[in-house]
Parts: sequence; C-alpha cells; structure tokens
Amino acid sequence: MSIQKVATLLVIFTLAAGFGFSQSARAQVAADNPSQMLSNAENLGAEDLSKQITVTVWLKHHNQPAFDELVREMYDANSPNYHHFLTLEQYHANFAPTAGEAAAVRDFLTGRNLTISSVDKNNHYISAQGRIADVQGAFQVQINRFKINGEIHRANLTEPAIEGPAATVVAAVQGLNDLRYQSYARRPINPDTGGPARSIPLKSAGGAGSNGLFFTANCLGGPATETFTTAGGGPSAVYSGNTYGSGIASVPPGAPQCGYDAADMQAIYGLDTVYANGFAGTGQTIVIVDAFGSNTILADANTFSRLNKLPRLTSKNFQIVKPNGTATCTAKNGCIAGNWQFETTLDVESAHSIAPAANILLVLAADNSGTNLDIANLFAIDNLAGNVISNSFGLPEIVFVDLAPSALVVENNIAMTAAALGISLQVSTGDAGDNLAFDNANFGINAKSPGFAASSPFATAVGGTSTFLGADHTVKFQTGWGLNFARIANPSPNPPVVPPLGFGFNGGAGGGPSTVFAKPSFQKNLPGSFRQTPDISMVADPQTGIEIIVTPDSVPGHPQVVTVFGGTSLSAPMFSAMWVLANQAAGGGPLGQAAPLLYSLPPSAINDVRQIGSPNNVTGVISIPNTPPKPPTIIHESAKALAAPSACAAPPCTLGGTQNFVSALFQSSTSTRWDVFVFGTDSSLTTGPGWDNVTGLGTPNGLAFINAVVAASAGGGAAATH
Repeated sequence: MSIQKVATLLVIFTLAAGFGFSQSARAQVAADNPSQMLSNAENLGAEDLSKQITVTVWLKHHNQPAFDELVREMYDANSPNYHHFLTLEQYHANFAPTAGEAAAVRDFLTGRNLTISSVDKNNHYISAQGRIADVQGAFQVQINRFKINGEIHRANLTEPAIEGPAATVVAAVQGLNDLRYQSYARRPINPDTGGPARSIPLKSAGGAGSNGLFFTANCLGGPATETFTTAGGGPSAVYSGNTYGSGIASVPPGAPQCGYDAADMQAIYGLDTVYANGFAGTGQTIVIVDAFGSNTILADANTFSRLNKLPRLTSKNFQIVKPNGTATCTAKNGCIAGNWQFETTLDVESAHSIAPAANILLVLAADNSGTNLDIANLFAIDNLAGNVISNSFGLPEIVFVDLAPSALVVENNIAMTAAALGISLQVSTGDAGDNLAFDNANFGINAKSPGFAASSPFATAVGGTSTFLGADHTVKFQTGWGLNFARIANPSPNPPVVPPLGFGFNGGAGGGPSTVFAKPSFQKNLPGSFRQTPDISMVADPQTGIEIIVTPDSVPGHPQVVTVFGGTSLSAPMFSAMWVLANQAAGGGPLGQAAPLLYSLPPSAINDVRQIGSPNNVTGVISIPNTPPKPPTIIHESAKALAAPSACAAPPCTLGGTQNFVSALFQSSTSTRWDVFVFGTDSSLTTGPGWDNVTGLGTPNGLAFINAVVAASAGGGAAATH
C-alpha cells in the first residue's frame, strides 16, 4: 500500500516547476520539522475530537513534467511556443486532474468517514467534512489547540500523509489549521494614537483644495521653522525643515492631511496620453479577488466615480460572483475587524481610476481562509474571467514554510495554471517591509521573509512607493515606501520632547528573496539564487495614498465617508489595471504573466526609483538650562539622528543601509503634538538604482511602458538592462 507524506511534494513539485529552476537552488522544506510558531505558542492540548471541520484535498496537475516544460517554453522568447498560451480545452484535456484521479481521492475520503461537501468541476480539489477524530485518522496527524497572541487556533503537529491509490495524485491538504490571510489595505498613521487616521463623513467633508478632492495633494510643503518651549524656563528647541500635510486647520481632528484623487493617480503615470491613444481598458476585464466583500460596494464606487468624473459602474461593466455560494461582510464573521470592506472598496475604486473603460469582476470568497481564497482564484482562472487577476492579501512566506507548506503547493499550482492560460496574477508584497518585526510579534518566528503568494515565480509581485506631487500635478519625487517617525514636541503648549522619542519603523513595502522558490530565468541578472520580490511598483504609501469613498460598517443606506488608503493593496490593483491597458494595446488578447515581460523592457518604459534626499531634511537644536553661571547644554539633532534615534546612540547612525531619505515636520490635528516623518526608510530593505527589493524595477512610465510591452510581447523588446 502506497503511503506518501504530502509535505514532501513541496520539494518535488513546487520547486521543480517552471522557468528553468536549477537543482542546486532548491530549498529543502522537509516534512515534520518542528514549527517555530507552535513551539513558541501555548499548547492547549488536543482539539475536541467531535468538532466538525472541512478539509480540502488538492490534486496535482496531470502529466506534470510536460506541463512544466510547456509553461517554461511559453515564456522563453526563443521558443516556438513563446506566448502560445493554452486554451481551456487544451489545458483540461492534457493537464487538469482527471475524473479517475478525483475518484481515487473521493474514495479515500469517503472510506474514512468523511462526507464530500464540494467537488471542483475540473477535478482540481475535493472538499469534505468530518469530525476531528476522523480527519486525524484519515491523514495520520494530530490536531491541537494553541493560544497565539491571545487567540485560540488549531494546527496540525505534523504534515498529513495519504495512503492508497490517492497517494500519487494528491498535491496538498488544506483546512487542518485555521490560518487566515491578511488584507494589505492601510490607512495613514495618526501618530497621536498609533492607529489609523480617521475618516470624514462625506456630507460634512469640505476639502483642502490643491488637486485632491478632499485633502491636499501637495503632501510635502516647503521648509518651516518651529520653536518649542517649556513653561517655567525648562528646555526649549528649534526645529527646521520640510513640512508634511496641509496643516491642522485644514482638516477635522485626526483626519488625513494628504490624499490623491483619481486624476492625481492618472497624472503620476502619464495616463492622459495613454487615454488619448485610445487605451482606457475597453473590452478588457480586471478580476479582483477578495474575501467577504463590501455590502455597499456598488453605491460607494459610484459615489467615488461621480466625484472623480469616472464612468458609472452598472451591470454592464461590473459584476460580483461568489464561488463559495455566499460572501457577506459583517462584524461577526471577521470582515469588519479585518478591514475587508475597506480592502474591497480600495481595490475596485483604485483599479477603476487607472482603467476607467475596463470591466470589473469582483470575485468574493466566503472568508479569508486560504482554501476559500484559493477557490476564488481558481474560479477566475478556470472560467477565463479576465486576462488580469489582482490579489491584495497575503502572509509572510516563512509562516507557510513553518506551519502550512500545503498553501505554497496549492497557490504556486494556481499561479502556474494562470500563466499557462495567458493570465497575469498580480499579488501585493505586503506592508511590513522585511516582515522581521511582524513575524516575531505575530508568529514567534525570528526571520525575515517576503510575502506570499507574491514570492511565487508565476505571480507578478507588486511593491510600493511614496510619491509626492506638486501643485501642478507633476511628480516632485518618488522613493521606496518605508516610514519611520519620531516625536519632538508634546501637546499644546508644545514643550519639546528631550531627547526626541523614536518610534521607528511604521510600515513599508514588502520585498526580499524567497526561501522556497528558486530564481526564475527572467530574473537571471538579479542577485542570489532564489526568487526576488518585488517585480514592479506603484504608489503604496498611505501618507501619499488615494481618497476613497466607503461605508465603514458595510450596511446599505448608512453614511458614507471619505478617507485615505494605501498599502500594497493600492499598488497591486493599480498595476493590474495598468496591465489591462497594455493587453488592450496589444490587440485585446492575453499577454500572459507580466513579470517575465517587465525584465525585457528598455529603461525608458519603467521609471527607476532611487533613494532621494532633501537639503531641507529636519534638523533641530535643543537647549537645556543649567544653574547659572553654567551655560545651557546645547544638543544638535542631525537629520540622521532624527530619522533613527535608537541607531544613533553611538554614531555613525544607520538606517538599514539607507543613506538618503526625506524627512518632514508633521503636527497632529488631534493633540497638536509634533513629529518628524521620515520617508524612504523601509526596515532592512533598500531602494536603489535599477532593481531593488522595495520597488522592483520601478514604476510604469505611461505610454512608453504600454508601447514597450506591446513590442516585447511580439518578440521585439529590447534586451533587459535592469
């Protein structure tokens, strides 16, 4: 009788597939290695054996070696199969799991007291329900309960094993743990609370002018000097430098002081010229996959469209499908707490801003479990719903390596299928930089990690920038998104904080090398042996984010608000929309996965993003009185010291390899406290010439980008110089 550990497939399948992976570059993710996360969590013992759960068994591609080779050839410009993507009929006939293979899995499940609950029409997966006791027996695992960050979760202690005829056809098993994906939608910080800036009721929203509909788009102001004193003759300080935001008199307390409308976003990427050439997305569909959704998405998006002079969304250009049968957003099911109503709204409104003539198909999973989001992606792919799919969610890759390697298998499979059918899957890289602090705080894993599924070699990983505009809609500068901040003055009457209080890193674009997937051939000129992320970027910094219209509680008829959002949940749908414009320009047919083409484009097609400095970075002088005749103590705060106070206890100051940044004075409209915002400082990741691990190759350059993509897709692209 054949018995196979499912996790070993992570080495056999995931790492051997596609784009010329080398044997020497494979990471060995062995089955049954002790989990760092579970070792650091409180083990509450065995799960209730009578508890009912649903497990989903995913099948391998049929004829996998031939499939691997064919997909490789599809993205090799020297192959006769270059960009000869499969039709659905060809894929199903040759590479989709067969009915016989699915029958073997069905028999395995039903023979172990599990009840079939759903079967994919093309045999990719079979879901079954049963008691924990029966699931443990079927897959030879122990499932325990753990307390992680105060919450109770279930997890399997070892990887599942399959026995019998099904052993040779199963790729992965999901549902043994209850891991959930996170949305990457992020609001600007309110430094006063450490939480997000608040929204403004739409009916009472005025507007700060200067381009943005409600908030200023002139985010970085000219230099100013501020003096802070302490009552009774205490310490005083003088700080000078750039200013951020529109000032506390321009917005209600706690609201954002900067935000871009649709016209601003279009201006950043030179889309007026693109539209003038007839490329606004006509005939194309942007597929957006989200969990839960928003119960008010159509009303909110149409208010947004009306204010931004965009086409109205109707049944002709906007549809919602729910592959799991149901999807709704409530406070009870985790949608509101997880910001999925904001995520959905941000995705739809930002994509509509970039490709206003394109159709939008919103595919909603019943929840944010990996299984249901995977099924949602598969639905879009297996129905050829559109040439472009946007995913704005994920988790650090190391979490899956540590706890759920099955997800790596499943989602790499799905992304590979998309690439074979000519579909480009765009995935956000995340909002926590190198994820080191996030992994430690949330999972007890002391490791840097890129985001997944952005790190799949068959996905296009989208990072993010901080982008600043002038009053004339032109770009002042852009740099990699990464924010540090420090407090320099307390609430009114604003006595100085001595010494300045450094809060450190507060979010930035994800990136870095995979520890699982070998470097694909299209990244042959990049460092290392593993898949590097990101590939491309667009605006993601919430401090330079987009204004959206949303109903926060997702209850139809309740008041709408205007607020600002960023995160790589902004950059991924915007690049997905940009890729739709390129698909239209190429004749409407599929261009396939974006990433391989991006590395073949000439430099004029992509704006390189570099570290940017400013002659007006914030500096300060603190004066501390002493008893006369002793003179006061004078402390000079350099720009670098204010950017990384903790790193400057013993100079030289370090910022994780970042040498150039832009800092600015910011006053909280909640308490009148003063902080220094430092842009372009992204954990240990750094922005630099050419490809970098914050912004990838850079940002798309309007019509030059579109034309270069069309030429490259036809085999006429310039040699890669990135």
